[in-house]
Amino acid sequence: MDARPLKERLAEEARAAGFAAMGICRPDAIPEAMGRLQAFLAEERHGQMEWMADRAHWRGDPTALWPEARSVIMLADSYAPEHDPLDVLGHPDRAAVSVYAQGRDYHDSVKPRLKRVLRWLLEQEPGAQGKVFVDTAPVMEKPLAQAAGLGWQGKHTNLLGRDFGNWVFLGAIFTTVDLPPDAPEVSHCGSCRRCLDACPTGAFPAPYRLDATRCISYLTIEHKGPIPEELRGKLGNRIYGCDDCLAACPWNKFAVQASELRYLRQDGPPRLAELATLDDATFRARFPGSPVKRIGIARFLRNVLYAIGNSGDPALLPAAQGHLNAEDPTVAEAAAWACSRLARADVGGRDMPTP
Repeated sequence: MDARPLKERLAEEARAAGFAAMGICRPDAIPEAMGRLQAFLAEERHGQMEWMADRAHWRGDPTALWPEARSVIMLADSYAPEHDPLDVLGHPDRAAVSVYAQGRDYHDSVKPRLKRVLRWLLEQEPGAQGKVFVDTAPVMEKPLAQAAGLGWQGKHTNLLGRDFGNWVFLGAIFTTVDLPPDAPEVSHCGSCRRCLDACPTGAFPAPYRLDATRCISYLTIEHKGPIPEELRGKLGNRIYGCDDCLAACPWNKFAVQASELRYLRQDGPPRLAELATLDDATFRARFPGSPVKRIGIARFLRNVLYAIGNSGDPALLPAAQGHLNAEDPTVAEAAAWACSRLARADVGGRDMPTP
Protein backbone atom coordinates (compact mmCIF):
# COMPACT_ATOMS: atom_id res chain seq x y z
CA MET A 1 0.00 0.00 0.00
CA ASP A 2 1.18 3.51 -0.82
CA ALA A 3 1.61 5.26 2.53
CA ARG A 4 1.55 8.77 1.04
CA PRO A 5 -1.44 10.95 1.88
CA LEU A 6 -4.45 10.52 -0.40
CA LYS A 7 -4.26 14.11 -1.60
CA GLU A 8 -0.65 13.72 -2.73
CA ARG A 9 -1.48 10.59 -4.69
CA LEU A 10 -4.56 12.28 -6.15
CA ALA A 11 -2.42 15.15 -7.44
CA GLU A 12 -0.10 12.63 -9.06
CA GLU A 13 -3.06 10.96 -10.76
CA ALA A 14 -4.27 14.35 -12.00
CA ARG A 15 -0.86 15.04 -13.54
CA ALA A 16 -0.86 11.60 -15.14
CA ALA A 17 -4.23 12.48 -16.68
CA GLY A 18 -2.64 15.52 -18.29
CA PHE A 19 -3.84 18.33 -16.02
CA ALA A 20 -1.48 21.25 -15.42
CA ALA A 21 -2.52 21.88 -11.83
CA MET A 22 -4.87 20.71 -9.07
CA GLY A 23 -6.29 22.42 -6.02
CA ILE A 24 -8.97 21.68 -3.44
CA CYS A 25 -11.48 23.86 -1.63
CA ARG A 26 -14.67 23.45 0.37
CA PRO A 27 -18.03 23.93 -1.39
CA ASP A 28 -18.70 26.92 0.87
CA ALA A 29 -15.36 28.59 0.07
CA ILE A 30 -16.82 31.40 -2.09
CA PRO A 31 -19.51 33.11 0.07
CA GLU A 32 -19.03 36.39 -1.84
CA ALA A 33 -19.91 34.79 -5.18
CA MET A 34 -23.69 35.10 -4.88
CA GLY A 35 -23.56 38.85 -4.19
CA ARG A 36 -21.23 39.45 -7.13
CA LEU A 37 -23.39 37.36 -9.44
CA GLN A 38 -26.56 39.15 -8.37
CA ALA A 39 -24.94 42.54 -8.98
CA PHE A 40 -23.77 41.40 -12.43
CA LEU A 41 -27.28 40.25 -13.30
CA ALA A 42 -28.95 43.36 -11.86
CA GLU A 43 -26.78 45.54 -14.11
CA GLU A 44 -27.83 43.31 -17.05
CA ARG A 45 -24.19 42.70 -17.95
CA HIS A 46 -25.10 39.16 -18.96
CA GLY A 47 -27.02 40.24 -22.06
CA GLN A 48 -29.02 37.40 -23.60
CA MET A 49 -27.47 34.70 -21.41
CA GLU A 50 -30.73 34.06 -19.56
CA TRP A 51 -29.41 30.75 -18.27
CA MET A 52 -27.16 32.66 -15.89
CA ALA A 53 -30.17 34.20 -14.15
CA ASP A 54 -32.35 31.09 -14.40
CA ARG A 55 -29.86 29.00 -12.43
CA ALA A 56 -28.32 31.69 -10.25
CA HIS A 57 -29.40 29.96 -7.02
CA TRP A 58 -27.06 27.08 -7.86
CA ARG A 59 -24.38 29.05 -9.64
CA GLY A 60 -23.86 31.44 -6.74
CA ASP A 61 -23.88 28.76 -4.04
CA PRO A 62 -22.02 25.50 -4.73
CA THR A 63 -23.40 24.00 -1.52
CA ALA A 64 -26.88 24.13 -3.05
CA LEU A 65 -25.79 22.30 -6.20
CA TRP A 66 -24.99 19.12 -4.28
CA PRO A 67 -25.37 19.46 -0.49
CA GLU A 68 -23.67 16.12 0.20
CA ALA A 69 -20.35 17.27 -1.29
CA ARG A 70 -17.51 17.87 1.16
CA SER A 71 -14.72 18.81 -1.25
CA VAL A 72 -14.34 20.48 -4.63
CA ILE A 73 -11.33 19.36 -6.67
CA MET A 74 -10.43 22.00 -9.25
CA LEU A 75 -8.25 21.03 -12.20
CA ALA A 76 -6.58 23.22 -14.85
CA ASP A 77 -5.91 21.97 -18.37
CA SER A 78 -3.54 24.01 -20.52
CA TYR A 79 -4.33 24.97 -24.11
CA ALA A 80 -1.46 27.43 -24.53
CA PRO A 81 -0.95 28.20 -28.24
CA GLU A 82 2.34 27.61 -30.01
CA HIS A 83 1.77 30.67 -32.21
CA ASP A 84 0.95 34.31 -31.57
CA PRO A 85 -2.87 34.24 -31.56
CA LEU A 86 -3.05 37.88 -32.64
CA ASP A 87 -1.05 37.43 -35.86
CA VAL A 88 -4.24 36.74 -37.80
CA LEU A 89 -5.59 40.20 -36.98
CA GLY A 90 -3.07 41.59 -39.47
CA HIS A 91 -4.63 39.53 -42.27
CA PRO A 92 -8.14 40.95 -42.79
CA ASP A 93 -9.01 38.45 -45.53
CA ARG A 94 -8.63 35.63 -43.00
CA ALA A 95 -10.92 34.63 -40.13
CA ALA A 96 -9.78 34.93 -36.53
CA VAL A 97 -11.07 32.10 -34.34
CA SER A 98 -10.34 32.01 -30.61
CA VAL A 99 -7.50 29.65 -29.73
CA TYR A 100 -9.69 27.40 -27.60
CA ALA A 101 -11.99 26.70 -30.56
CA GLN A 102 -9.35 25.98 -33.21
CA GLY A 103 -9.24 22.29 -32.37
CA ARG A 104 -11.66 19.74 -31.04
CA ASP A 105 -14.24 20.65 -28.41
CA TYR A 106 -12.50 20.79 -25.05
CA HIS A 107 -15.50 19.20 -23.33
CA ASP A 108 -14.72 16.00 -25.23
CA SER A 109 -11.20 15.98 -23.78
CA VAL A 110 -11.55 17.40 -20.28
CA LYS A 111 -14.61 15.50 -19.10
CA PRO A 112 -13.29 11.95 -19.75
CA ARG A 113 -10.09 12.80 -17.89
CA LEU A 114 -12.04 14.26 -14.98
CA LYS A 115 -13.94 10.97 -14.83
CA ARG A 116 -10.64 9.09 -14.86
CA VAL A 117 -9.41 11.05 -11.84
CA LEU A 118 -12.73 10.58 -10.05
CA ARG A 119 -12.75 6.83 -10.70
CA TRP A 120 -9.29 6.56 -9.19
CA LEU A 121 -10.40 8.51 -6.11
CA LEU A 122 -13.50 6.39 -5.58
CA GLU A 123 -11.41 3.23 -5.85
CA GLN A 124 -9.37 4.50 -2.90
CA GLU A 125 -12.47 5.50 -0.92
CA PRO A 126 -15.13 2.77 -1.28
CA GLY A 127 -18.63 4.10 -0.68
CA ALA A 128 -17.72 7.67 -1.60
CA GLN A 129 -19.44 9.56 -4.41
CA GLY A 130 -18.49 12.23 -6.89
CA LYS A 131 -19.69 14.31 -9.85
CA VAL A 132 -17.72 16.02 -12.61
CA PHE A 133 -18.49 19.38 -14.22
CA VAL A 134 -17.02 21.16 -17.26
CA ASP A 135 -18.80 24.56 -17.52
CA THR A 136 -22.08 23.08 -18.80
CA ALA A 137 -23.46 23.03 -15.24
CA PRO A 138 -24.12 26.05 -12.96
CA VAL A 139 -20.68 26.04 -11.38
CA MET A 140 -18.57 29.18 -10.92
CA GLU A 141 -15.30 27.52 -11.84
CA LYS A 142 -13.07 30.60 -11.68
CA PRO A 143 -13.91 31.69 -8.09
CA LEU A 144 -13.68 28.07 -6.98
CA ALA A 145 -10.30 27.69 -8.69
CA GLN A 146 -9.02 30.78 -6.89
CA ALA A 147 -10.36 29.44 -3.58
CA ALA A 148 -8.56 26.17 -4.34
CA GLY A 149 -5.26 28.00 -4.85
CA LEU A 150 -4.90 27.30 -8.58
CA GLY A 151 -4.57 30.96 -9.48
CA TRP A 152 -6.55 34.18 -9.35
CA GLN A 153 -9.11 35.98 -11.45
CA GLY A 154 -7.17 38.66 -13.25
CA LYS A 155 -8.42 42.11 -14.14
CA HIS A 156 -9.87 40.50 -17.30
CA THR A 157 -11.89 38.20 -14.96
CA ASN A 158 -10.25 35.06 -16.38
CA LEU A 159 -8.23 32.72 -14.21
CA LEU A 160 -4.47 32.98 -14.42
CA GLY A 161 -1.68 31.37 -12.48
CA ARG A 162 1.98 32.03 -11.85
CA ASP A 163 2.84 28.60 -13.21
CA PHE A 164 0.61 28.40 -16.29
CA GLY A 165 -0.55 31.85 -17.39
CA ASN A 166 -4.19 32.18 -18.44
CA TRP A 167 -4.54 29.68 -21.29
CA VAL A 168 -6.43 27.05 -19.28
CA PHE A 169 -9.69 25.16 -19.24
CA LEU A 170 -11.14 24.42 -15.81
CA GLY A 171 -12.87 21.28 -14.62
CA ALA A 172 -14.45 20.51 -11.25
CA ILE A 173 -14.98 17.33 -9.30
CA PHE A 174 -17.47 17.53 -6.42
CA THR A 175 -17.04 14.64 -4.00
CA THR A 176 -18.19 13.37 -0.64
CA VAL A 177 -14.55 12.58 0.20
CA ASP A 178 -13.26 15.01 2.83
CA LEU A 179 -9.92 16.22 1.46
CA PRO A 180 -7.60 18.85 2.99
CA PRO A 181 -8.24 22.20 1.27
CA ASP A 182 -5.51 24.38 -0.21
CA ALA A 183 -4.91 28.00 0.70
CA PRO A 184 -6.73 30.41 -1.61
CA GLU A 185 -4.68 32.47 -4.06
CA VAL A 186 -4.61 36.28 -4.12
CA SER A 187 -4.25 38.61 -7.07
CA HIS A 188 -0.77 39.29 -8.42
CA CYS A 189 -1.85 41.69 -11.15
CA GLY A 190 -0.43 44.72 -9.35
CA SER A 191 -0.71 47.92 -11.36
CA CYS A 192 -0.70 46.12 -14.73
CA ARG A 193 -3.66 46.87 -16.98
CA ARG A 194 -2.50 45.41 -20.28
CA CYS A 195 -5.56 43.16 -20.60
CA LEU A 196 -7.94 46.07 -20.00
CA ASP A 197 -6.22 48.30 -22.55
CA ALA A 198 -6.13 45.50 -25.13
CA CYS A 199 -9.92 45.07 -25.29
CA PRO A 200 -11.16 46.34 -28.69
CA THR A 201 -14.65 47.18 -27.42
CA GLY A 202 -13.93 48.52 -23.92
CA ALA A 203 -15.78 45.63 -22.28
CA PHE A 204 -14.23 46.24 -18.86
CA PRO A 205 -16.01 49.06 -16.98
CA ALA A 206 -13.44 48.61 -14.21
CA PRO A 207 -10.66 46.16 -13.31
CA TYR A 208 -12.04 42.73 -12.40
CA ARG A 209 -15.43 43.60 -13.93
CA LEU A 210 -16.74 42.52 -17.33
CA ASP A 211 -19.65 43.86 -19.35
CA ALA A 212 -20.44 40.79 -21.44
CA THR A 213 -22.70 42.80 -23.75
CA ARG A 214 -19.59 44.51 -25.15
CA CYS A 215 -17.31 41.46 -25.13
CA ILE A 216 -16.50 40.10 -28.59
CA SER A 217 -16.62 36.53 -27.29
CA TYR A 218 -20.17 37.09 -26.11
CA LEU A 219 -21.20 39.00 -29.24
CA THR A 220 -19.91 36.41 -31.71
CA ILE A 221 -20.98 33.31 -29.76
CA GLU A 222 -23.90 34.02 -27.42
CA HIS A 223 -25.63 37.06 -28.90
CA LYS A 224 -28.61 36.28 -31.13
CA GLY A 225 -29.70 38.57 -33.93
CA PRO A 226 -27.86 41.62 -35.29
CA ILE A 227 -24.89 42.94 -33.33
CA PRO A 228 -25.21 46.67 -32.50
CA GLU A 229 -23.80 48.71 -35.36
CA GLU A 230 -21.50 50.73 -33.14
CA LEU A 231 -19.67 47.52 -32.21
CA ARG A 232 -19.48 45.77 -35.59
CA GLY A 233 -16.45 47.68 -36.84
CA LYS A 234 -14.58 46.77 -33.67
CA LEU A 235 -14.97 43.05 -34.37
CA GLY A 236 -12.34 43.24 -37.10
CA ASN A 237 -11.97 39.76 -38.57
CA ARG A 238 -12.89 37.95 -35.35
CA ILE A 239 -15.66 35.51 -36.24
CA TYR A 240 -15.66 33.32 -33.12
CA GLY A 241 -14.44 34.61 -29.78
CA CYS A 242 -11.56 36.94 -28.97
CA ASP A 243 -8.15 36.37 -27.41
CA ASP A 244 -6.88 39.94 -27.07
CA CYS A 245 -7.09 40.28 -23.29
CA LEU A 246 -5.68 36.78 -22.75
CA ALA A 247 -2.79 37.30 -25.15
CA ALA A 248 -1.86 40.59 -23.47
CA CYS A 249 -1.23 39.05 -20.04
CA PRO A 250 2.50 39.02 -19.12
CA TRP A 251 2.02 35.97 -16.91
CA ASN A 252 1.76 33.90 -20.10
CA LYS A 253 5.54 33.70 -20.20
CA PHE A 254 5.07 30.89 -17.67
CA ALA A 255 2.40 29.08 -19.72
CA VAL A 256 2.86 25.33 -19.81
CA GLN A 257 2.54 23.33 -23.02
CA ALA A 258 -0.94 22.27 -24.05
CA SER A 259 -1.72 18.81 -22.72
CA GLU A 260 -3.26 17.52 -25.92
CA LEU A 261 -2.36 17.94 -29.58
CA ARG A 262 -6.06 18.42 -30.34
CA TYR A 263 -5.81 21.87 -28.71
CA LEU A 264 -3.12 23.03 -31.13
CA ARG A 265 -4.01 24.68 -34.42
CA GLN A 266 -3.48 22.24 -37.25
CA ASP A 267 -4.12 24.58 -40.21
CA GLY A 268 -3.69 28.27 -40.89
CA PRO A 269 -6.62 30.67 -40.40
CA PRO A 270 -9.30 30.12 -43.07
CA ARG A 271 -10.14 32.63 -45.78
CA LEU A 272 -13.31 34.64 -45.31
CA ALA A 273 -14.26 34.13 -48.96
CA GLU A 274 -14.23 30.36 -48.43
CA LEU A 275 -16.27 30.51 -45.23
CA ALA A 276 -18.89 32.70 -46.88
CA THR A 277 -19.72 29.88 -49.30
CA LEU A 278 -20.73 27.41 -46.60
CA ASP A 279 -24.29 26.20 -46.19
CA ASP A 280 -25.62 24.23 -43.24
CA ALA A 281 -24.32 20.87 -44.47
CA THR A 282 -20.86 22.09 -45.46
CA PHE A 283 -20.64 24.16 -42.26
CA ARG A 284 -21.20 21.05 -40.17
CA ALA A 285 -18.72 19.09 -42.26
CA ARG A 286 -16.14 21.90 -41.97
CA PHE A 287 -16.33 22.03 -38.15
CA PRO A 288 -16.99 18.47 -36.90
CA GLY A 289 -16.57 18.15 -33.16
CA SER A 290 -15.70 21.86 -32.90
CA PRO A 291 -17.17 24.43 -30.50
CA VAL A 292 -17.76 26.60 -33.59
CA LYS A 293 -20.52 24.27 -34.76
CA ARG A 294 -22.63 25.10 -31.71
CA ILE A 295 -23.48 28.62 -32.91
CA GLY A 296 -25.19 27.34 -36.06
CA ILE A 297 -24.80 28.40 -39.66
CA ALA A 298 -26.84 31.64 -39.45
CA ARG A 299 -24.87 33.17 -36.59
CA PHE A 300 -21.65 31.95 -38.16
CA LEU A 301 -22.43 33.63 -41.50
CA ARG A 302 -23.48 36.80 -39.70
CA ASN A 303 -20.03 36.95 -38.11
CA VAL A 304 -18.24 36.14 -41.38
CA LEU A 305 -20.13 38.91 -43.16
CA TYR A 306 -19.23 41.45 -40.48
CA ALA A 307 -15.59 40.42 -40.92
CA ILE A 308 -15.89 40.80 -44.69
CA GLY A 309 -17.35 44.27 -44.20
CA ASN A 310 -14.42 45.15 -41.95
CA SER A 311 -11.81 43.79 -44.35
CA GLY A 312 -11.70 46.89 -46.55
CA ASP A 313 -11.14 44.55 -49.49
CA PRO A 314 -13.53 45.20 -52.43
CA ALA A 315 -12.54 41.81 -53.86
CA LEU A 316 -14.71 40.26 -51.14
CA LEU A 317 -17.81 42.13 -52.31
CA PRO A 318 -19.20 39.16 -54.31
CA ALA A 319 -18.96 36.97 -51.21
CA ALA A 320 -21.17 39.43 -49.33
CA GLN A 321 -23.56 39.99 -52.23
CA GLY A 322 -24.27 36.27 -52.33
CA HIS A 323 -26.16 36.60 -49.03
CA LEU A 324 -28.24 39.71 -49.73
CA ASN A 325 -31.32 37.56 -50.25
CA ALA A 326 -30.58 35.11 -47.43
CA GLU A 327 -33.60 33.50 -45.81
CA ASP A 328 -32.37 34.50 -42.37
CA PRO A 329 -33.02 38.25 -41.93
CA THR A 330 -29.97 38.75 -39.72
CA VAL A 331 -27.69 37.23 -42.36
CA ALA A 332 -29.29 39.33 -45.10
CA GLU A 333 -28.89 42.50 -43.03
CA ALA A 334 -25.25 41.64 -42.27
CA ALA A 335 -24.64 41.13 -45.99
CA ALA A 336 -26.13 44.53 -46.79
CA TRP A 337 -24.01 46.16 -44.11
CA ALA A 338 -20.87 44.46 -45.47
CA CYS A 339 -21.66 45.52 -49.03
CA SER A 340 -22.15 49.11 -47.91
CA ARG A 341 -18.82 49.11 -46.11
CA LEU A 342 -16.97 47.59 -49.04
CA ALA A 343 -18.56 50.00 -51.48
CA ARG A 344 -17.23 52.91 -49.42
CA ALA A 345 -13.83 51.22 -49.28
CA ASP A 346 -13.82 50.81 -53.06
CA VAL A 347 -14.47 54.51 -53.49
CA GLY A 348 -12.19 55.84 -50.79
CA GLY A 349 -9.44 53.25 -50.63
CA ARG A 350 -8.78 50.49 -48.13
CA ASP A 351 -8.48 52.72 -45.06
CA MET A 352 -11.85 52.90 -43.34
CA PRO A 353 -12.49 54.51 -39.99
CA THR A 354 -13.50 52.14 -37.24
CA PRO A 355 -16.80 53.15 -35.58
